Amino acid sequence: MQSDIDDCSGELLGYTLERLLAAGALDAHYQPVFMKKSRPAWELTVICREEDRAKLEALIFAETTTIGIRRARMERTVLPRSRYVVHTAYGDVAVKRCLLENGERCYVEYDSAAKLAQEQGVPLQDIYLAAQLAQKNIN
Repeated sequence: MQSDIDDCSGELLGYTLERLLAAGALDAHYQPVFMKKSRPAWELTVICREEDRAKLEALIFAETTTIGIRRARMERTVLPRSRYVVHTAYGDVAVKRCLLENGERCYVEYDSAAKLAQEQGVPLQDIYLAAQLAQKNIN
């Protein structure tokens, strides 16, 4: 789904994005656009399951100043993934492993790493590096 939104504050847009993700949107983001008469605005894009569409549309109408939402059906390819926890000198960190045709990729979960960085009083990049090293030892 997409909607071009003007005359809406950043606070409302941020709140809407949080609510969309909490309500089941698979992904959602804004990007700046220019509307007719060169008015600056935001284009909201939401990816969702068909069964969540009506609920998410209602949320967009309720929380923003938009008066219309465009819809298009799309297909997507999703890598197989698993989540696990790695142990570092700073503490445990959540990691996501995605399987590729010729290998795998591991990604540190931001929320987990940020929380640990704050708790330990160390830079976030130190947590990321420790987690990346620790995940290499997981089979």
